[in-house]
Amino acid sequence: MKRAIPLTALLALMACAPTATTTSTAAPSQASNGAVGPPTPNAVTIHIRQEQNGQTVQVPVNQRFAVELVGVPTAGYVWAPATMPAFLTRAGEASGNTTEAQSQPGFAGGNHWEVLMFAATGPGTGELVLEQKRPWETNQPPAQTFRVTIQAQ
Repeated sequence: MKRAIPLTALLALMACAPTATTTSTAAPSQASNGAVGPPTPNAVTIHIRQEQNGQTVQVPVNQRFAVELVGVPTAGYVWAPATMPAFLTRAGEASGNTTEAQSQPGFAGGNHWEVLMFAATGPGTGELVLEQKRPWETNQPPAQTFRVTIQAQ
């Protein structure tokens, strides 16, 4: 019985830790395996996902684009800009479930979509860096880092 308590505590902590993110290539509304796509507004036509980490993406000036990442906000881990080129501005955000099961009564926790939207106010090239961390843990390194070079034309 004494071993069950530490094991239970360990499992509870593991459930709160951020996991590797995966993305769906299905339509944003819903995938066939019960996964739910990111809740990005229909007016946003450029979708940047986890698999584009480290890549360069071209965006038009004065058009919103979305960075769609999976996070664990229920455990306090949220995505936020760490470095943003001067020609970018924040243009909204959205969040939502990653699976249909999360919509069921009594479901708690789990990964969630975090969609951060930006717009280029002018032409330029620069790196957008997003970090996933708990905002109150100021002395801790981020759990994950996402980097993408934005070329606005």
